[in-house]
Amino acid sequence: MIGLFRSARSILCTCILRRIARSCGTGVRANGLVLGRNLVIGNDCHFNGMRVFGRGCVSIGDNFHSGRGLQVLTEIHDYHGSRLPYDDNVIVRDVSIGRNVWVGVDVRILGGVSIGEGAIVQAGSTVVSDISPLDIVGGHPAKPFKKRDVEHYVRISRQAGK
Repeated sequence: MIGLFRSARSILCTCILRRIARSCGTGVRANGLVLGRNLVIGNDCHFNGMRVFGRGCVSIGDNFHSGRGLQVLTEIHDYHGSRLPYDDNVIVRDVSIGRNVWVGVDVRILGGVSIGEGAIVQAGSTVVSDISPLDIVGGHPAKPFKKRDVEHYVRISRQAGK
C-alpha cells in the first residue's frame, strides 16, 4: 500500500513539474513537489523536492539528483537602495547547475551561483559562490574539501553515455 502511494505521489509530482517548467527533458522524476518559475531541466533528473524563490532562471543539466528540501533563491533585496534596511528593488540572479551534479538534503543555493559538472554538495550546505567541476563541497558557506577522482568520473561518464 505504501509503495502504491509513493508511486502515485511521484507520478503526480512529475506531472506538475513538467507543467511548470519552461523546459523539461526526458526521464525526469520528482518524488516531491518542485515549485518555481523559469526552470530549464535536462534529461534523467531526479528530484526529491525543490523550491525556487524568485524570478531568476534555474538551469539544471542532465543526470541531476537532489535530496529533500532543496531551496534555490534567485532574488535578493537591494540593500544599496534609497531605504533601510532595503528598498523595493530586487536583484534577480540566475543559477546554473551542470550535468551529473548531486545535491544532498536541505541544501540552499543562492542566486548568481554556477555549480560545475560532476560536483557534489553535502547535505545541509549553503552554496554562496561558484563550485568548480568535480568538487565535493560542504558547510555554510559551502567550501571544497575534496575532489572526485577525474579518471574514474570520466570512465563512468563515458560508459553511461553521460
